[in-house]
Amino acid sequence: MLSNLMNSIKSKASDLKSGVLQYKNKNFLNAAAAGSVLISRADGDVSSEEKQKMMKIVSSNDALSVFDQSEVIKVFNEYLGYFEFDADVGVSKSYEALNKIRGDETQCRTLMRLVIAIAGADGDFDADEKAVAKKVAVELGLTPAEFEL
Repeated sequence: MLSNLMNSIKSKASDLKSGVLQYKNKNFLNAAAAGSVLISRADGDVSSEEKQKMMKIVSSNDALSVFDQSEVIKVFNEYLGYFEFDADVGVSKSYEALNKIRGDETQCRTLMRLVIAIAGADGDFDADEKAVAKKVAVELGLTPAEFEL
């Protein structure tokens, strides 16, 4: 009986930790989705390779692995939808999400690595993608040259 009670407490503590981590990292999830959409749209086409690269990185990232893949896809599609409605709205909403993590160097640098990896997912990190990556870096308060942009 005591063993069952302890297991129940441990389980609830684990659930609470997961819930707290999800809440704490919601801004990072939004910024990651927004940055992914920005860079994916830079060359005019959101390729399946770019989407797959984003999902692979997200699932292996400690800060985002607490999120269910369906949640990541939902948020990605939400930001993509802003662009489909109006490009200016998409850019505005994306930069708004990026600004919510500005100042957290670890999150910002992680996001830049995600953006750069997605840009190269189709085998070509072209000038348009580099221009978007530079804007993302500046928006995050980072120096583009640190990322060879």
